[in-house]
Amino acid sequence: MGKVAVGAAVVCAAAVCAAAALVVRHRMKSSGRWARAMAILREFEDKCGTPIGKLRQVADAMTVEMHAGLASEGGSKLKMLISYVDNLPTGDEQGLFYALDLGGTNFRVIRVQLGGKEKRVVKQEFDEVSIPPNLMTGTSEALFDFIAEALAKFVATEGEGFHPAPGRQRELGFTFSFPVWQTSIASGTLIKWTKGFNIEDAVEQDVVGELTKSVEKIGLDMRVTALVNDTIGTLAGGRYHNQDVIAAVILGTGTNAAYVERAHAIPKWHGLLPKSGEMVINMEWGNFRSSHLPLTEYDQALDAESLNPGDQIFEKIISGMYLGDIVRRVLCKMAEEASFFGDVVPPKLKVPFILRTPDMSAMHHDTSPDLRVVGSKLKDILEISNTSLKMRKVVVVLCDIVATRGARLSAAGIMGVLKKLGRDTVKEGEKQKSVVALDGGLYEHYTEFRTSMESTLKELLGDEVAEHISVEHSNDGSGIGAALLAASHSQYLEVEES
Repeated sequence: MGKVAVGAAVVCAAAVCAAAALVVRHRMKSSGRWARAMAILREFEDKCGTPIGKLRQVADAMTVEMHAGLASEGGSKLKMLISYVDNLPTGDEQGLFYALDLGGTNFRVIRVQLGGKEKRVVKQEFDEVSIPPNLMTGTSEALFDFIAEALAKFVATEGEGFHPAPGRQRELGFTFSFPVWQTSIASGTLIKWTKGFNIEDAVEQDVVGELTKSVEKIGLDMRVTALVNDTIGTLAGGRYHNQDVIAAVILGTGTNAAYVERAHAIPKWHGLLPKSGEMVINMEWGNFRSSHLPLTEYDQALDAESLNPGDQIFEKIISGMYLGDIVRRVLCKMAEEASFFGDVVPPKLKVPFILRTPDMSAMHHDTSPDLRVVGSKLKDILEISNTSLKMRKVVVVLCDIVATRGARLSAAGIMGVLKKLGRDTVKEGEKQKSVVALDGGLYEHYTEFRTSMESTLKELLGDEVAEHISVEHSNDGSGIGAALLAASHSQYLEVEES
C-alpha cells in the first residue's frame, strides 16, 4: 500500500471520527437541552400542585375571607358587595320585561314575555349594538343618549306575542359589568371604567340616573327597576329554572361568584332587614388571595406586568383571560434556557397574550395520533414550524398542568362558598339539594377544565355529600337574568299583592 493511500485512509478515518464526535456532541448537547427543558417542566408541575389537603386549605381560607368581608367594609380582599337583590325569581313572574346588557364594546337589548309557572318564558328577542369607539372615551351624556336611542328603536319593533300591560311603564333590568358601588336595587355609583372605556365625567355618577336622563329626554316611558352584574344575573336565571340554586359562578374571560346569604349574617348591613330575610352577595372573588394558593414565578411575572399588579390574583390563575399566557410564559423560558425550539427563541413567543385560552384548549383536546392541531397552532400563532411529536406532547402536558390547577382551585373556591352556607355536610335525615349555577366560556367550552373542576368538587365533598350538590349550566344570565330581576323587583308587585 502506497504512502498516499495510507495518508488518505488516515485522513478519512480522522474525518469519520470527527463527524462521529460531532454527532455525539450534538446528541449530548440536545439531550442536555432536553433534560433542561424537562427539568423546567417538572419544576413548574411541582409548583402548580393542588393535592387535596392544599385545596381544603384554600377552601377554608375562602370561607374565612367571606366572613371578614361581610363583617366590615375593607375587612377582606373579598369585597362581599351587598347587591340589594332580596327577591330572586320564583317562576310566577308574568308580563313583558326588558334588559340592557352593557359590559364591553357591544351591548345587547333584550325583551322577554313571561307567562308564570305554566308558560315560563313565552317569547324572547334581542338585538346587539356596537358602540362607536369615540363614544367609549367621550362624555357620559353621549354614551347614554346613544344607548337610549337604541332602546327606543328596539321598543318600536315590539311585535306579536309581546304584551305591555296597559297604563304601566315598561321595566328594565340593567346589567352593568363595571365596578359599581351599589346604593339600592336600582342605583349605583360608577367606581371606575375598565375594558377600554374611559368616560371621565361618568365616574362617581349614578349610572341608572345617567341612563334615566337620556331615556326621559327622548320621551321613552321606561324605568330601570334593577341594576345588576352578570354573576347576579346568572344566579337569577339559575333560580328561575331551579329553586334549589343557592350560588352562581362565572368562569369565562374573568371570574366571579355570587350567592344567597341570610340577611342577619351580614354584620356590615345597617339597613332594615329585607322581608325575605335574604340578601344576594356579589363576592368579587377574583380578588381572593391566600398564602395557600400555588403561585409560580410565571404567575408573579404575569401579575407584575399586568394593568392591576397585586389585584385579582385568584382570577389570574383560574380564568380564561390568563391561562393561555401562563402556557406561553413557560414555553418562553424553555426556549430561552433550553433551546426547546432550536437555537433561536421564536420572536412571537415573547408577545404577551398572543396565545389565547381557546387555542390552548384546542391543543389540550387534540386526539390525533401526530397531534396535528398542536403542530398547526404552534405554526400559525407562534410561527414555530417543524416541531417533533415529542415536543408537541410536552405542549399538551403543559396545557394540562395549567388547566388542571385552575379547575381544581375553582372547585376549592366553590367548596369555600358551600362551607360558608353550611352545605358541605349532610345532616341526619335531610334531603336538601344545593345547586350552583355556572356560566362563562371557559366552563362551557373547555371540556377538560370543566370535567376536572366537577370531579375535584366531588372529591372535596365526599360521595355522601356530593349526592346532594350539583353544578348546572345557566345560560345567558346577563340577559334573561336581568329581565327576570326587573320582574321580581317590579314597582307593581305591591299593587298586585294588595
